[in-house]
Amino acid sequence: MPSTFKKSTDQTLAAWEIVSVVSSCLIAEWVILAFAGQMKVVAAIPIALALLFMIFSHRERGEGFLELGFRFDNFASAIRLLIIPTLLAVILIVVVAWLSRRNQFSLAPLRPRFVGLFFWALFQQYALQAFINRRAQVVFGKGTKSIVLVGLVFGLLHLPNPPLSALTLIGGVVWAAIYQRRPNLYALALSHAIVSLTLALCLTQDLVYNLRVGWKYFG
Repeated sequence: MPSTFKKSTDQTLAAWEIVSVVSSCLIAEWVILAFAGQMKVVAAIPIALALLFMIFSHRERGEGFLELGFRFDNFASAIRLLIIPTLLAVILIVVVAWLSRRNQFSLAPLRPRFVGLFFWALFQQYALQAFINRRAQVVFGKGTKSIVLVGLVFGLLHLPNPPLSALTLIGGVVWAAIYQRRPNLYALALSHAIVSLTLALCLTQDLVYNLRVGWKYFG
């Protein structure tokens, strides 16, 4: 009985942790950016608080860097699992871009902000996999339910951009499944960065609206 109660309590706490972090991201995307005006840096406040909360949660649960996926010992095996889905995503994006523009197809210019793309992807994969995926596994266990939840959360955070939400939902599911098999955040971030760069270079504003999400999608 005590063990059953402890498991139920742990599942409830993990579910609350997921809701808390996702809510912080949604508040930044939809509320703060709507009223911050030129002070858009204010949107970083709930994200920073969520990050501190995640770090505190890891410490309380005794989760170390290797366990979370900050490691290199399984990098090669994780990359092997990621090669095919990443290539398929790149090919799909290029094909859609070419079909939508035909003779007018061209790559967008490289921008300085692309330099930090890997690190932004790493942060997203950390939050998505090392925190939300792991907490989803506490609630549902490994497998379909926790994997689908991660994908749904990732898609939700990219609303109201329809094509981007669909792509991130699928990508979230694929990355979550691979993380559960080979927890390596560097490999996932590399895959994420490649797909994001392909999107930014190939797809026009009318298709993905400059990858904008939340309140920024409207202007």
